[in-house]
Amino acid sequence: MNKKLMAAALLSAAVLSSGFAAKAKKGKKVTLTVWESTNGPDEFIKQAGKAYSKLHPNVSIKFVNVELGDATTQIALDGPAGVGPDLFAGPHDRLGSFVSGGHVLPTKNPEEVKKSVLGACSTALTYDGVMYGYPVSAETYALFYNKDLIAEKDVPKTWEDLAKFCKKFNAANPGKYGFVMDVGNGYYTIVFTTAEGNRLFGPTGTDTNNTNINSAASIKGMKFFQSLRKDALDVPAADLQTSIADAAFQSGTAAMHITGLWNVVPFEEAGINFGVAALPALPGDSKPCASFSGTRAMFVSAYSDHPDEANDFAAFLLTEEMQKLRFELTGTVPSIPCEVSSPYLGGFMTQLDYAFPMPSIPEMGMYWEAMNNASKNIWDGADVKAELDACNNAILGK
Repeated sequence: MNKKLMAAALLSAAVLSSGFAAKAKKGKKVTLTVWESTNGPDEFIKQAGKAYSKLHPNVSIKFVNVELGDATTQIALDGPAGVGPDLFAGPHDRLGSFVSGGHVLPTKNPEEVKKSVLGACSTALTYDGVMYGYPVSAETYALFYNKDLIAEKDVPKTWEDLAKFCKKFNAANPGKYGFVMDVGNGYYTIVFTTAEGNRLFGPTGTDTNNTNINSAASIKGMKFFQSLRKDALDVPAADLQTSIADAAFQSGTAAMHITGLWNVVPFEEAGINFGVAALPALPGDSKPCASFSGTRAMFVSAYSDHPDEANDFAAFLLTEEMQKLRFELTGTVPSIPCEVSSPYLGGFMTQLDYAFPMPSIPEMGMYWEAMNNASKNIWDGADVKAELDACNNAILGK
């Protein structure tokens, strides 16, 4: 952490300017184990932990690498066994599973937290009227474009225009692609199902009887998605995984790519001259298509021996200085209203206006594998309705 941020964080916490951080306490030695991912979030926890320990000399923070996608299953095993964390990072869409499994504790002082964070974040972390966890970042994805391969004025506003650009670009640039994305990832392909206000599990994301994933609007949208294989990106789904799509844009061989703020730093370090715009509009529409929005949170484990200290450290992560530090290290959107400097944030903030929170009901846990498989099969030519019907049945356990 740079000296200015460290000093500001200490001062802010000491005078309670954030409304969260408590004064330095004396007491028995406590070690808080925190699960987080690598490539930025880990460094954030380490630096935030050092800052917190300066205020709380009796508390030390131990970082343990457990990736975000693994925490959901690992907490269910390690928590009851007594070898789990005091705090762990998790996506808000798994909240229903965390709560129904008894793995997380409610947020301490929820009303105070809600007043300080973005409304979308507090909503995302509220389940059956109770708030759980502390939001450390907000996220969605948008359209990255390589300025050396496509002029800003030519960035398509509609998916039809994107397909037209790709057809010309691909023909004129052998070995390069006008556009890439992970076509087998339901996190991204959900956008093609959102026409006409169609939303997964209904308008509030809580309808456990109707997924809407096989609605007429979804079928129409995914048929258009399938057409992009011929018109824009004739590559099998198996060769368009996230790592491959990221690498294509990072190496300068793709003009456009759908991804999130987490890739800003890697792309900058690779020397790519890029910009970020909202997603194109679906056929028949004029506004950016709707994307999933996510809230990344630190959850206090229900198995923690130190819940008070864990809550206090999690709240400390929501101070303005810590949120700015997290942005500096990870590039993710802060979960509280605060000014950060980034030439890319505008595109994401525009897209967030059209994003909707991933549902957090337990059934959401069945969505990912089912939609991932359906997306891959549809991209590779399978019958759209049959795949979406199968996806619906898998999610609802039919």
